[in-house]
Amino acid sequence: MAMTSRRSWPSSMGRHQLDFVLLLVAVGISVPLFALLPSLSLLPSLPRGEKIITSSRKFYIKDDIFWKDGIAFQIIGGDLHYFRVLPEYWEDRLLKAKTLGLNTIQVYVPWNLHEPKPGMMVFEGIGDLVSFLKLCQKLDFLVMLRAGPYICGEWDLGGFPAWVLAVKPRLQLRTSDPAYLKLVERWWDVLLPKVFPLLYSNGGPVIMVQIENEYGSYGNDKAYLRNLVSMARGHLGDDIIVYTTDGGRRETLEKGTVPADDVYSAVDFTTGDDPWPIFELQKKFNAPGRSPPLSSEFYTGWLTHWGEKIAKTDAEFTAASLEKILSRNGSAVLYMVHGGTNFGFYNGANTGSTEFDYKPDLTSYDYDAPIKESGDIDNPKFQALQRVIKKYNAVPHSITPSKQLKAYGSIKMQMTTSLFDLVSMTDPADVITSSNPISMESAGQMFGFLLYESSYITKKSGNILKIPKVHDRAQVFVSCFSQDVDVRVLRYIGTTERWNNQPLSLPITECNSNTSLFILVENMGRVNYGPYIFDEKGILSSVYLDGQILHGWKMIPIPFHNLNQMPNPSFEMHCTKKRSEQFNLTNDVSQKEPALFAGEFFIDSAEEIKDTYLSFNGWGKGVAFVNKFNIGRYWPSVGPQCNLYVPAPLLKPGKNTLVIFELESPHLELWLESVDMQDFTCGSNDSKVNQL
Repeated sequence: MAMTSRRSWPSSMGRHQLDFVLLLVAVGISVPLFALLPSLSLLPSLPRGEKIITSSRKFYIKDDIFWKDGIAFQIIGGDLHYFRVLPEYWEDRLLKAKTLGLNTIQVYVPWNLHEPKPGMMVFEGIGDLVSFLKLCQKLDFLVMLRAGPYICGEWDLGGFPAWVLAVKPRLQLRTSDPAYLKLVERWWDVLLPKVFPLLYSNGGPVIMVQIENEYGSYGNDKAYLRNLVSMARGHLGDDIIVYTTDGGRRETLEKGTVPADDVYSAVDFTTGDDPWPIFELQKKFNAPGRSPPLSSEFYTGWLTHWGEKIAKTDAEFTAASLEKILSRNGSAVLYMVHGGTNFGFYNGANTGSTEFDYKPDLTSYDYDAPIKESGDIDNPKFQALQRVIKKYNAVPHSITPSKQLKAYGSIKMQMTTSLFDLVSMTDPADVITSSNPISMESAGQMFGFLLYESSYITKKSGNILKIPKVHDRAQVFVSCFSQDVDVRVLRYIGTTERWNNQPLSLPITECNSNTSLFILVENMGRVNYGPYIFDEKGILSSVYLDGQILHGWKMIPIPFHNLNQMPNPSFEMHCTKKRSEQFNLTNDVSQKEPALFAGEFFIDSAEEIKDTYLSFNGWGKGVAFVNKFNIGRYWPSVGPQCNLYVPAPLLKPGKNTLVIFELESPHLELWLESVDMQDFTCGSNDSKVNQL
């Protein structure tokens, strides 16, 4: 889903209004759609179900209608992202989409999940795309596959692998830059052969393959789009429908569509807009007879950034808007039917008018979708949409009851490892030295945290530290060897942020030698939409001390594992090792020294294992791991998200371990709660619901 150029919510909705409302087109995964589609009211009518003689299994477009094996077909689909749902729950969520009445699933393919390092391809675990597609077919869904290479989708870097940012000379992403296209070709040479056997004409579920995503909101490089079409056709053949998706405005369609008879142009637009004038415009960008009206991202909700009120959309309004499309034989894909969770460090971010107006996305990708983050369907939006959809899709609705949630109660946490204990465990071979700071990507640290270390001579009047460009958040500490004892005393100085970058005053220290300066930088998620998508992380400028450049740096990686990665072998040691005696941390909670905290909770039997949420009320900011699985970031002091979702498949009978990396201030009593509900009421504002 794209955020700025798509379309904008009306001002009364209180959401940022970029050019088009980027809405959710780039969200990250589309869902296949199924359903009989009668004739379009704008075209010659054809009775529902009337057949055209065909000799083979085929999905195609003719007379401005989708056809499936010679029968007119109406796509009633939804986006559901396999990478935001544990594989153990794929079938549950798909069955609930079937219960809603959908016949198609649209899904993104995030390149970065599948190629986390150059040439290292991963299609296992939550990245097992082929198994997901086969499951869709087993459950009688068709699939619309959004192959990228750019997906947007509120996903880190819009799905691009972070390592592309370190390639020299600098790549021109989303253009016909030969070096960039060569990497795309290498990626698709792996991906598309996996898709080919699953095309509808080959007996599989995939009826359409999308290239790029809302490109008209970004660029105007037709050679780039034609290259992608040629690559796709080279692997998938001429029978598959290749499509694009763009905001339903002339400007975006002119830039984002491919003027070719064999590429279908779909549209998206703000929920509530009159769809039919937009569908008429869509026809101007498709070949005659090849423009069945399709809203490929019908927004059921909206995304939320940290520090915002949680986005909500009215259930009846959403359902009525959908009926305006379906009642006249239009097709639609719900974005999202089920949002899921941004596990690990993969959440995306947006920017405003400048790259410093930075807005990272929540860990939860609930999206106010009809199937909630935990799989709940007992809600007004699911019911309202189901009432509309069942008028147009006669597929029987199976019953899939919502799973129970369980509160496991209080969990006592204990500090086990300081930040500097982690540093002491770092392999010296992994430490990089440089005259000036380098980016996280250049240091090979694609996600999480990077610690920068230097030293300086303290002035009697103190010093002023300035970091002109840091992505995204830097905590500053100083230390020195005490004159009395050979122990370092760590002192927290302050925090400087991408969106609030202020100089920091360094205090007077009485050190026997130079004062050590430590800057811990957090990558809070790369921008996934708009002109600032080339979003490197870390310290991206010189560091100035009293107006002079400070030279002599070490870059020390903090190796927390990401989604679908095995934990670092020393992770358990990090969690259990006692605090170092080399560094003394003050007991003042306001000092905000980062540290690992660990706790345990017990489940009596397999029957007692249920989904749960962890409430971080009273804690500061950080990232959490349950049984070594990275469940994402928490930041209750900013909100609105208070709790992190813990799916039952992560739990086990007996002892379960919880480890958190707390960046700021731990709960005064070191308690953390397992609760049985979502909670979006954290933060400083009284009113936490943004009604769109």
